[in-house]
Amino acid sequence: MAKPVTPQDMFDLWQKMVNPGAYPLQSLMFPVLDAEELEKKIHELEVVEHWLKANLNMLQLTIKSLELQRQMVQGGERVRAAMETPEAPAAEAGAAEAEEEAANPAMWAWNMMKQAGTDAAEAMGRAVEAAGTTARDAAEVATKTVAPKRKKAVRRKRKAS
Repeated sequence: MAKPVTPQDMFDLWQKMVNPGAYPLQSLMFPVLDAEELEKKIHELEVVEHWLKANLNMLQLTIKSLELQRQMVQGGERVRAAMETPEAPAAEAGAAEAEEEAANPAMWAWNMMKQAGTDAAEAMGRAVEAAGTTARDAAEVATKTVAPKRKKAVRRKRKAS
């Protein structure tokens, strides 16, 4: 004969469905008013928080290291490709410099500063050229507008004398 279902059995079944982690359902429905229990729960949750932060930091470190490995592999592929393809002597000098930069990943900061300096020097050269061109244009405009007035003034002086 089948065993009769009691209200306690129904409650246990409902609790297993709603709360499969087996935490007491009472803590979800009725908050604990004991200060020691609250401190214990706060401490447990802080431990979980620190554990999650540590795992997040480890995950971020793993991602960064894999990105670095990818960059090094790509640099090695570029070096190998540069070594395999024969180029003109002028291009070989540029390839040797690129190979030197790609071969030593520890020099990335120096290479970045060197490139920034080169870019700044080129920009300054372009600015100086633009300023020179502007000055020449201004001088031409000034000579075109001032020269006729000067000629008229010289003619007046000659007529007056």
